Amino acid sequence: MANTAQARKRARQSVKNNAHNSALRSMMRTAVKAVRKAVASGDKKVALETLNKSMSIIDRVADKKIVHKNKAARDKSRLAAAIKSMGA
Repeated sequence: MANTAQARKRARQSVKNNAHNSALRSMMRTAVKAVRKAVASGDKKVALETLNKSMSIIDRVADKKIVHKNKAARDKSRLAAAIKSMGA
């Protein structure tokens, strides 16, 4: 247990920050799943629109260092490749 006022405050802040970061991470995962679902549906136009929205979310989460920038780049690359392989 935290003994000083400063440590108690940091403990309170860490709970709040953890909840916020978890929400952003979840939002990113949901965005990635939405693109995968759009790819599975077979509609390339819808998949591209979903990818554009998702890339913005992925970049936002990576800029806040909630996920590593390389993971964000890897996710975006894999999603773009999946859409590219759909064909016309």
